[in-house]
Amino acid sequence: MVITGHWIDTHWRLQKWVLNFVHVPPPRPGIAIADAIFKCLMDWGLESKVYTVLVDNASNNDTALRCLKDAFSRNKCLLAKGKLFHVRCCTHILNLMVQDGLSEIQDVVQAIRDTLEYINKTEGRRLIFAEIVKQLRLPGNVLLYDCKTRWNSTYEMLACALKFQEVFPRFKDREPSYDFCATIED
Repeated sequence: MVITGHWIDTHWRLQKWVLNFVHVPPPRPGIAIADAIFKCLMDWGLESKVYTVLVDNASNNDTALRCLKDAFSRNKCLLAKGKLFHVRCCTHILNLMVQDGLSEIQDVVQAIRDTLEYINKTEGRRLIFAEIVKQLRLPGNVLLYDCKTRWNSTYEMLACALKFQEVFPRFKDREPSYDFCATIED
């Protein structure tokens, strides 16, 4: 777990620091997460200066934040009576929503992943792909992989595959042993 601190300094500039890296062994119960965060805040002398804590939507984080809020409430440290203490990560929520949408085209996404893996598996295939790209006078010749849990990287992978959509059928003509083009063209 990475604990970061964000604040506005006296010159009104946003500051962001990594406060600590903490190993929380599985199954990562909420109380262990709360203890790790509280210890870090105490080490930095910040336990009375916390306004909000931002976490993703895991249930163990809900438990951790309830424990932390109770601890801070006992010490009368919370601003606004703790109403803004627990903030859910909007980017995590957005990622969950987009991942749900991507599940509707999972067959296409997986076909593109399989195609990229096939092409990049050998130097010879990469060279054939680059040669076709050059013949078609397309900019670049790098195929982007995605990180399956990051929707924006899947978007980048799909956008890149679209840029090279003319290449795939020609590649198939030179590599007839792999049938991936029909899925991509659909």
